[in-house]
Amino acid sequence: MSRDQLVGALLIVLSVAVIIVYGWMVFFTEWSLLLLQITGFIAVLGVFGILAWIGYTLATTPPPKPIEEIEKELEKELKDLESKSTKEKTGEAAPKG
Repeated sequence: MSRDQLVGALLIVLSVAVIIVYGWMVFFTEWSLLLLQITGFIAVLGVFGILAWIGYTLATTPPPKPIEEIEKELEKELKDLESKSTKEKTGEAAPKG
């Protein structure tokens, strides 16, 4: 059995054990209300924590450049490359070395 298969089998056993213990605690102990409150709180905390993280990311990320500005930059770079290529073909570029 490979290590991944062993980890997978352990995760299955652990998950089934947690499901059984959780079910027993919810339905057959006096701790059921507290357990449900804690579970609900963790669920709400997780969902709204992720939403807060998304909001923070949106609020702190600078807006992207307008497409027109990107197009101008690309045109300028293309012209620079064309002029450099033309100079090399005509021998105007400085010799290397």
